[in-house]
Amino acid sequence: MKEILIIGSSNTDMVIKADHLPRPGETILGGTFFMNPGGKGANQAVSAARLGGQVTFICKIGNDIFGQQSKQLFEKEGIDTSYILSDSTNPSGVALITVDSKAENCIVVASGANANLLPADLSAAHKAIEKADIILMQLEIPVETIKYVTRIARELNKKVILNPAPAQLLDSELLQSIYMITPNETEAEMISGIKITDNDSLIASAQAILDKGAQSVIITLGAKGAFLFNKDFQLTIPTYKVDAVDTTAAGDVFNAALAIAVSEELDLPEAVRFANKAAAISVTRIGAQASAPYRHELDEK
Repeated sequence: MKEILIIGSSNTDMVIKADHLPRPGETILGGTFFMNPGGKGANQAVSAARLGGQVTFICKIGNDIFGQQSKQLFEKEGIDTSYILSDSTNPSGVALITVDSKAENCIVVASGANANLLPADLSAAHKAIEKADIILMQLEIPVETIKYVTRIARELNKKVILNPAPAQLLDSELLQSIYMITPNETEAEMISGIKITDNDSLIASAQAILDKGAQSVIITLGAKGAFLFNKDFQLTIPTYKVDAVDTTAAGDVFNAALAIAVSEELDLPEAVRFANKAAAISVTRIGAQASAPYRHELDEK
């Protein structure tokens, strides 16, 4: 079994499901409240473990009840938590999420200890990087930490998958060390500088990101599926039709499933189909980590 190292954020999600997303100054009554473990890194770690991966997760949590509960949940999922760090000065991350009746969401994150996961913290984790076959990261931790890991990974000839969320500008130095990058349309526009309005601009945006150094670009298109672009492929791979109730973790499940598929050496179109299937199952359920499917659910469908 291939080793998957995930480095990223761990949050506690506080979710309210309401009829619509509030406008500025508006108060909405009658919502339903859930509190779930979340954070893009943690969501991806749990998803990858449920899909059969041998997963090590590196994150930084606060010395508080939220952090303690998160670590216990990771261990329950069979994730190696040996390199999880505790921050004595910052609280664990928290995300406030509103989900409307159409399954759209808006999210505000207080990063807490996640923002303090620094390169110096990773010096003790070289063994985990050396052991990993695939390294998956996101942008809810400092970019300097991601750059530090990608430099080491490049020296060790490891495959790095970067989920560039939340959206921000990325330089060529980082992208040149990336095996695969998986932006959504908004993130792709920010990285490429090209607004996506049609298929031609979608191709141009992917090409611009490829030109910056990434070996493969997969632009996720929500209900339309995902666009795979590299020197060998240029195709949109449709997703599966489902009745969505919560899209909060769809991107995280997609990326985790993609890492699993790449680790199992599926060809890239098939890897994207596998990731689409996992994400489609996840949006039929409420919650972040709670929505992540197990491997047998994909194998049965």
